[in-house]
Amino acid sequence: MTRAVRILGTGSLLELSRRLRAAGGENIRQSMNRRIRRAAEPLRDDLQSTIRGLEIRSPGRSTGKRGGPSPTTRALRSTIADAIRISVRMGGNPGATVWVDKGRLPADLKRMPEVINSGPPPGRIRHPVFGNKRRWSNQYVTPFWWDNTVRRHIPRMEQETARILDDVRRRIE
Repeated sequence: MTRAVRILGTGSLLELSRRLRAAGGENIRQSMNRRIRRAAEPLRDDLQSTIRGLEIRSPGRSTGKRGGPSPTTRALRSTIADAIRISVRMGGNPGATVWVDKGRLPADLKRMPEVINSGPPPGRIRHPVFGNKRRWSNQYVTPFWWDNTVRRHIPRMEQETARILDDVRRRIE
């Protein structure tokens, strides 16, 4: 399943958020929010470019099978890429979250990011042919596009978040 990614240093971030609130440093909080968002933006951008460039393979048509144009004009991968969002919170559960906003996906594509990422089985997209529920087709992708991309960004995000927290801690002390 495609999971939201959260940049957290829960204990230190929560403690720092409380101290900021007590100190009344509104511009420091805004600066911290902006910097944490910037730390998550490369991940969001990489996730968007990864899904846009993801190759979807099909076994092809058998001889004698009919084909035709797609009944929809929307592009699957671009639609999913446009739904990837960042949220930064400084309240009770502080941190940054990168997630697929299912509210921005059409109703028939709400589960598609999960299906593309992890199946079942991983890497297989099974769907009706042009909406015909009596004929089904399989297409194949490289599985775990979300998980692998996130894994590559975790060390950088942790370092960036630690640097931000140290800077803010120095400014309020």
